[in-house]
Amino acid sequence: MRAILGQQVTVPAAAGLAGKLVLSYGEKIVDAAALDQGLTHVFPTPRQLVGMDLAAVGMPKARLVALSSLAAAVVADPLIFGPRRSLEAAVAQLRTLAGIGEWTAQYIAMRELREPDAFPAADIGLMRAMRDGRGVRPSPADLLAHAERWRPWRAYAALHLWASEAHASPSSEKVLHDQHAA
Repeated sequence: MRAILGQQVTVPAAAGLAGKLVLSYGEKIVDAAALDQGLTHVFPTPRQLVGMDLAAVGMPKARLVALSSLAAAVVADPLIFGPRRSLEAAVAQLRTLAGIGEWTAQYIAMRELREPDAFPAADIGLMRAMRDGRGVRPSPADLLAHAERWRPWRAYAALHLWASEAHASPSSEKVLHDQHAA
């Protein structure tokens, strides 16, 4: 769900959407200890989301369809996030769901399925982290071709690139790119 909430928005915006989803569709917590820590709701289960009108989340219709599609897929196959034959098989299965494209399928494979070679090449943060000395970002295809040398550990490379991008300053961008290109 978090991968879909994060499609085409910033991390803080995705967190805000997740909060809206939880407040609108999650069950209220009655446990006093949890309430003392500021927790008020439990994230809704896929079964709770199936068939719901998710408009209260405030997202484009295509992403709302993707949330519903994923929830229905998990209810139909509770082991959808279980062990797979291969990264390619997992991505192919995820891409059959409405609203799940290559970036989302790769991101889910990386985060949820713990696939060490998953790589969401169209991710803007990854492309920014790989800017050249003139500030030109690679295309997703160019980045994917470059990432071939990182197999079978491309997910780790993605995490490193995201972390380096978060700490990049204008003066360190060329150094970071040169380090990644090596």
